[in-house]
Order: sequence, then structure tokens, then C-alpha cells
Amino acid sequence: MTRIDWATGEWSTEPARVEIADDGMRVTAVEGSDAWRITSYGFIHDDARALLAPFDEGTAVEVSFVLDFAEQFDQAGVFLRVDDTVWIKAGIESSDGATSLGAVVTRGLSDWSLGQVSGWAGRTVTVRASRSGDAVTVRAKVDEEDWRLVRVAPLDPEAAVTAGPYCCAPSRAGLVVHFTSWRVTEADAGLHP
Repeated sequence: MTRIDWATGEWSTEPARVEIADDGMRVTAVEGSDAWRITSYGFIHDDARALLAPFDEGTAVEVSFVLDFAEQFDQAGVFLRVDDTVWIKAGIESSDGATSLGAVVTRGLSDWSLGQVSGWAGRTVTVRASRSGDAVTVRAKVDEEDWRLVRVAPLDPEAAVTAGPYCCAPSRAGLVVHFTSWRVTEADAGLHP
């Protein structure tokens, strides 16, 4: 496993503020930022604050952050981008008063899946996207607990993909996410342990 230096990536859209220290990177999202395409809501948002670097087939990217959300739709995790209409965001989102683990997979139109996770607040969440063949497998865990399968989604093996940490604050100003690490390693050996 290799740590990725925060300076390696390029921001898809500049955050309000970025602070890099020995214990990680703190990113302040911009109010109204989000990533979504059309489905159910009818709008397109393409201004997630994502720090992206090349994501090769046969590798996995992991992003860790401290879960400290307070408002509707606060979110952070890992973002994979092919282009404006093909991308995936996966991680934690505050939704309707609950902390949920989920993913939005977008191929022209977005779809959203999520499930509540209780007891994760104030702890370190790690989201892992593993790229192998024609798919990306997303898993997540809190602290040293076991990995949970979040999503398996199609991903063109020939596509040029970038990936890295992201955050959004669709409903408020002042969301600060403390990212503690960004790593790359070999892709998972298989879908099932």
C-alpha cells in the first residue's frame, strides 16, 4: 500500500479552503456543492470538491476521514471520474436525520443507494474502490472493523479514470472534512472473501 501525497491530485472544483498538516488534510466544502445528474430531481450538479489522480485498472484507492457531519446532505468519501456524465461517488452522507453509507453511480443519469450506519459518528471511515476488469467494487469500514460491501458497478476497463477524496455540502456553508489518508494498492483479489 502506498500513500498518495495530497499535492499529487488536482481539484475538480476548488474548495473554499484546504489545510494540509501532519495529521491529514482539512477541506472546507462550498455551500451548494454536489454531484448529481437529473434523476428524480431534474437538475445537474457537477461541482463536488474532489481531489483526483489517475486510477489505473488493477488497483484500489482508499480514502479515510473522520466522520463529523451535522447537516442534511453533508457528505464525503471517494470520487471516481471518467467525464461529466460517467462518475461514481461513494461514502457517508447525512440524509433525513440519519448517517448513511452509500453510492451514487452515474452513467448519463444518477442512481443512489444507501443504508444507515449507526455508531459511526466521530470515528474514522475508510472507503475503498477496487478497479478490476469491467467493474469497480466499493467497500467501506469504520476504524478497524470488517469491510462492508457497498456497491459493484460497471466501469469500462479501457476508460481513463481519476479518483480521490471528495466532499460536498449541498445544504449549508461551513462543512469541514478531516481526511486522514489517501492510499493506492492492488485491486481486491475477488468479489467475495
